[in-house]
Amino acid sequence: RAIIHTAGITDDATITTLTPQRLDTVLAPKAHAAHHLHDLTLQLGLDLTHFILFSSITATLGTPGQANYAAANAYLDALAHHRHTTGLPAQSLAWGLWEQTSTMTATLHTTDHQRLTRTGITPLTNHDGLTAFDTALTTPLTNPIPAHLNTRTLRTTNPTTLPTVLRHLTTPTTTRTTATTTTTTPLTNLTTLTP
Repeated sequence: RAIIHTAGITDDATITTLTPQRLDTVLAPKAHAAHHLHDLTLQLGLDLTHFILFSSITATLGTPGQANYAAANAYLDALAHHRHTTGLPAQSLAWGLWEQTSTMTATLHTTDHQRLTRTGITPLTNHDGLTAFDTALTTPLTNPIPAHLNTRTLRTTNPTTLPTVLRHLTTPTTTRTTATTTTTTPLTNLTTLTP
């Protein structure tokens, strides 16, 4: 038995224009609903195999003008971690952008897509997204990030223009051993990070 929570809404605003109402508009379907599902599974004693939350890479990267959306998704990531540490099944998938337009991405303009592309994020096709979902079900990771990162773009981008978490992926590092030189790729760097 599984619960999959996919609800979400955006109401983009910079921090200075964020109101309690705009915050609640975004938190309600994401954070509040997920918390209610968590409570209900405990109250009903459901024996779940999966408790999956659809989060966003926004919580990890901190995209401009989406403080409320980032906070709502960070809550999902934290809830999955909490459930996991108490022995309950949980995963919060921090999705990257999908190629197919949805009601949440319909308001993105060309400049928004260009900004995402400059940070190395390329849209997931439906096939890639479904494959990533299937893969996530088989991984022990609590907060996997199913997203396409264009490492070529990352390596050629000024690191100061990238979200902090991506800055160390901009250039390969070289380590010398006694006999050979090993180049660490950005993907290798990512896999060695701790949360």
